Order: sequence, then C-alpha cells, then structure tokens
Amino acid sequence: MQRVQPNKNYGQHFLKDKTVVERTVDIIKSLHTANKLIEIGPGTGALTSALIPEFIDILNCIEVDERCVEYLHTHFQELQGKIIHKDFLKVPLGDILLPSSTIVGNFPYNISSQIVFKIIEYRDFIPNMVGMFQKEVADRIAAPHGNKQYGIISVMTQLYYEAEIAFDIPPEAFNPPPKVMSSVLVLKRRESPLKVNHSLLVKVVKAGFNQRRKTLRNALSQVAPSSILSEEIFNKRAEQLSVQDFVALTNKIESLL
Repeated sequence: MQRVQPNKNYGQHFLKDKTVVERTVDIIKSLHTANKLIEIGPGTGALTSALIPEFIDILNCIEVDERCVEYLHTHFQELQGKIIHKDFLKVPLGDILLPSSTIVGNFPYNISSQIVFKIIEYRDFIPNMVGMFQKEVADRIAAPHGNKQYGIISVMTQLYYEAEIAFDIPPEAFNPPPKVMSSVLVLKRRESPLKVNHSLLVKVVKAGFNQRRKTLRNALSQVAPSSILSEEIFNKRAEQLSVQDFVALTNKIESLL
C-alpha cells in the first residue's frame, strides 16, 4: 500500500521525527499506571510503532481516516481488533474507557481543544494525557492567571489537571510542516480537585471571559446576585482570577441562589 498523503480536512500533520517519538514515549512510560492506553489519530503509526512493544496488550487507537486505518492494518498486524474507526469526538467513551485510561497522541490541530474538553468530561476515568498540540493552544491550556493567554480552557483544565508543557517541537518534525511551532502537553489529574458545582462554574467562567475586557461586575451581572456585585473581587477582570478564585466565587454565588 502506498504512503498515505496528509489530508487538510482532517488537520493531519504526520509526525516523522524519531527523537520526538522517543521523548514522547519516555514521558508516557514515566506516567503510565493505567489499564488502558488510547491513542487519538495514529495516522500512519509513527508514535503507534513505538507504543506497540510496551503497551500492545492495553492499546486502542481511534482513527477517523479510512486510509490510515487500512495502512495501520497493513503495516501493524498487532493492531488487529484494536483500531476504532471513528471520529474521537463522536466516540461514546464510556463504552471503551476502563477506570484508569491514559489518552495520548499527535492530536489533529483543528479539534485539539475539543479533545481536551472531552477528556475533562471523562476526567474520572482519565488520570493522564500526553498530547501534541499547536504551541499556542498548549500555552493557553497551561497559562497561569494574569496571563493574556489565560482563558476558559485554562481554568477548566487546571481545575482538574496539572498542566505542563514538556517540550516544543519544530515544524520540520512533521509532514507536511505546519506553519507554527508545536508542543507536547502533559496533563496529570489532581488528587484532590477543588469542590465546586461544575455546571455553575462553567457559566461563571464563560460569562467572565466572554467579556474579558470588562470587569466582573459587568461581565457577571446576569450570573451573580446583585447583592454581592459591590464586593472588591468584582472590580477585577476574569484573567486576574486564579482557578481557586473562580471556585470560591462560584461557591459563594451558589450559596446565595
């Protein structure tokens, strides 16, 4: 079978740098205590080939591109019965996740943020993630409060996971080379996440950042009771609040509703 050509519609940039593969697999090995390893978007198997010797008994791959599925079946006999030919965002993860499942992969850049939000949704099953992202997205996920890149995905991810950029990857490590730098991002689930009403927190965080240039007094006027809008915290903008600040504010709002 001929080599698969990357498809822009799938956001494909196939990894080809063996050093990047080795460094990524070393991180996965150092973190791994799970009983299921799921690779998203294996493509033509650059990362997969390095995962097989160590993890084949617990490995599943999720790949939307039929050409890649055929390529993987042809070149990696070990993957028979281990490839799920679906769009990750449409896979009912509850059907395939075990109580401790690690997510890894060179994620398609056009859906990478959505992948993170789905991981958060299934956080009780996913203690770790090691993924390749567009550097700008990775920086945004790991950004501390007070940073211009800090936003909704930063708060929602860091509430449940420690986020760390392991290393950056130059464009020439991929085929075709993307026009931007990439990064390997590591998420480690927090042992004791802060207690909060998740759905209310989402409302508070979205309202705050959807009008991020305004103070919280204006941005949260439809979410927070008017009786507390005069408090000092509402003089701040959303990017000035830490994750802990958002949790405390959400818990206060809930207590008054």
